Amino acid sequence: MDEIQPSLVLLEPRSHHFHISQGRSVLTTSLNGFIEDPGIEGLWTYETRLLSRYVWKVHGEQPTFSALSAVDQQRSIGYYIFAPPECRKKQEPGCDPAQNSVEIKIDRTVGEGLLERVTLTNHTLLKTSFTLALDVAADFASSSETTGPRKQKGRLTKQWRRSDSGCTLSFDYTVRHNYSHQGESGTAAFHRGIRLLVVNEQRRPEYGQGQIRFRIKLNPRQTWHATLAWTAQVDGLDQPLPNDAEGKRKRRSMLADAAQYNVPGERSLAPLVMRTIRRAAADLAALRLYDLDGEDVLGENWVPAAGVPLYVSLFSRDVLFTARQSAAISTAIMRGTLPVLGRQLGARINDWRDEQPGRVIHEIHSSPMAQLNYTPLGRDFGGATGSLFYGSAVADLWRWTGNKELVTPFIEPALRTLAWADQYCRDKSGFYKYQTRSKQGVKNQGWKDSADAIVYPDGSQVPDPLGTCEMQGCVYSSKLGLSEVLWAFGDKEMAMQYAKEAEELKDRFNEFFWMPKENYIAMGIDSKNRRIESISSDPGQCLRYGVVKDCHREAVVRRLMADDLFSGWGVRTLSSKHPSFNPFSYHRGSVWPVENGELVMSLAICGKIEEMHRLAKSMFEAASLFRHCRLPEVFSGHSRDAEHPFPALYPKANTPQAWSASSPFLVLQAMLGIQPYAPLDLLLLDPHLPEWLPEISLHGLRVGDARVSLRFRREASGETEYEVAGAEGALTVVRREDPWSLVRGPGETVHSHLLELKRAA
Repeated sequence: MDEIQPSLVLLEPRSHHFHISQGRSVLTTSLNGFIEDPGIEGLWTYETRLLSRYVWKVHGEQPTFSALSAVDQQRSIGYYIFAPPECRKKQEPGCDPAQNSVEIKIDRTVGEGLLERVTLTNHTLLKTSFTLALDVAADFASSSETTGPRKQKGRLTKQWRRSDSGCTLSFDYTVRHNYSHQGESGTAAFHRGIRLLVVNEQRRPEYGQGQIRFRIKLNPRQTWHATLAWTAQVDGLDQPLPNDAEGKRKRRSMLADAAQYNVPGERSLAPLVMRTIRRAAADLAALRLYDLDGEDVLGENWVPAAGVPLYVSLFSRDVLFTARQSAAISTAIMRGTLPVLGRQLGARINDWRDEQPGRVIHEIHSSPMAQLNYTPLGRDFGGATGSLFYGSAVADLWRWTGNKELVTPFIEPALRTLAWADQYCRDKSGFYKYQTRSKQGVKNQGWKDSADAIVYPDGSQVPDPLGTCEMQGCVYSSKLGLSEVLWAFGDKEMAMQYAKEAEELKDRFNEFFWMPKENYIAMGIDSKNRRIESISSDPGQCLRYGVVKDCHREAVVRRLMADDLFSGWGVRTLSSKHPSFNPFSYHRGSVWPVENGELVMSLAICGKIEEMHRLAKSMFEAASLFRHCRLPEVFSGHSRDAEHPFPALYPKANTPQAWSASSPFLVLQAMLGIQPYAPLDLLLLDPHLPEWLPEISLHGLRVGDARVSLRFRREASGETEYEVAGAEGALTVVRREDPWSLVRGPGETVHSHLLELKRAA
């Protein structure tokens, strides 16, 4: 009986707070919509808390909370009620707020500031008068200062003015800091502000003792309106007020230009898949950092923030993975990310920032602590993955667009990133390792960057320098991919050199990292050039990069999908048999949607269709547990069984998260076997739909200058057939088993094989 009853499971990451966001701003409130907790709540713009208290009151008391919900990612509506004071004076029957209601409706839109429309409606038969007050304060803190001591202490001024156009309240904050860290020193200045313009009906408000007070009179059924426009200021310059129409235009332009999936029917998991990918596309658009928008020969390009509420900034690793995973619906993120990162490559030796020439920046923050150089996070290079992966992303862009004018500017930065890797990461072992030089840097600089992520089999921590197995795969993929690009652009000598270096790395990798006893790949290599023989998810990513030899691939897949790694909701970051396993930890047993998207593709590349379908299904079923089918940054690695009908949550998980939102699109790309090669106007397909998703369409897939619409259908035999439903521009569509293998090799080999395939078609 239990099996046919609808489930009541509904998970909400960060369920103790409410968030809306747009661009560089996040509004975090209590669940009632007010800012009243001294923790992380506040209006945050450019990672600075502008408003630290924001509570509406009637005659000194909070109104009764009714409902609060986001309408879109950037907009919310809240309802509150109170009984008119005259109700009790007249001893009216049923004098509680629900029976005799004066309603407060608060409609908010967040942007680089906050626009709030307040509407009061008297739903009673009584004429009433009362004082509506807003408790408001600003503190200009960094997020780290909400949980620890405040370090930056500047000058905060506030000013209240009344004019013909309305009343204004301004908060202005300035601070300077003399700093000296590992050879970098100077004086940093920080200037932020926020200005409120109040326009309201009836009497103008008053201000004093941290309150804006409105004296209001309402007849029965009468309404009252006020608009509160909060303009954020950065370095003395006003930021644009939230513009809901412009925000919608940009989000719609991204979604309109992107390829669209359609999953028809109500059978099996089709509705769930549709809800998940629609939410994912909307979340990617909602995370757009408008100040990083650009244009190129193909149109608009843009860059998303890593995640809400804590990662509203640029993270190279996150956006590169997001760009690659979402490329089948749009290359706009890839085209936006590559130039931004290319302009930010390291130019000198700066140990405090972990900077070296040619290194891709890891993250750029605008918070007070970062801008005042209390930390190096204003320009932090303390990550290896972005640098090692940049060349692979350039190769992906070449395969998707085939546009020399577009790709040319990224070749030189890609060569510099690999030169950095060879000079600063590769040691005498021939493998690539990271070592933190900054006294304020993170210990681990791979994709698993938490301090305790990399462990020996006995549970002890691995000191740096160390190299993870997937780092070697990243370099292999970038060198081989750039070999292909360089050959196409006429640099045959460098192309062959990179192809040779990639194959030599692959040979060394398989000889050293393979663990015969475990029949699996080691997690990494330590400072003494010993294998880190822990069982983890990392080798699954090596399958994706192609660095694992064919003779080992089946064993890696089998181990990857064993019960200690596969939880039933996804593959864990660390085996549950490991002494350091913790299902709640960031990287020692949790499940990451972004990594599992990569692993679904890994299984497709290995031709492991049953396993691919199993893991893909677990991801969509996991999405169904979360509100809006929105996959969070990470969730716990509990086993999926009768004792654990749903996983627990990582307490600080961000949602929406860019590379979690991109992962469903990579899953669908894997199941449809989509591999573009735009330089030859070629699209390769190897579709394998499961029983739980028997039909799917993809409209407007862009390969080079062409667009194509495709329909896929699983037949009774289990085979998947497809038809071209429409096409614009020149494009040859070819069905080919294991299409990914055809773009791995020296550039000349790739081109000649694919050209022969196209001619045969």
